[in-house]
Amino acid sequence: MNKSKSAKKIDKKTQDLVETELRRGTSKSRIATLLDIPYDEAVEVIKAVKENVRPEVGDVVQFKFRGYKIVGEIEKLLNNSAIIKIFWDQSDREMLDVLEERTAVNFKDIDSFVKTADNADKKS
Repeated sequence: MNKSKSAKKIDKKTQDLVETELRRGTSKSRIATLLDIPYDEAVEVIKAVKENVRPEVGDVVQFKFRGYKIVGEIEKLLNNSAIIKIFWDQSDREMLDVLEERTAVNFKDIDSFVKTADNADKKS
């Protein structure tokens, strides 16, 4: 009960920090350190923030399709989903015959933002 209560009371500064770090691909333990809170509490905060994160065009994201890891860059945003250009060199190639070069992914299905050289300096 306490965890959900703290997750609902996330201030703007914390929300912005967690969202920025998620986009950079920062680990959960590093985010916990930045927030100066215990890891388990940070996981709850991250979970709450992720529910409200709207990705941006150009973000590199990871998601799972039929249990396989897929990585790609967002090319276009729709209401609740994004068109992703798949990076086959970073994705499970077993899905190469199943998925097109581009695919639509619901925001809620995005597992993480992937750290790249381009987005490491983004939003500093």
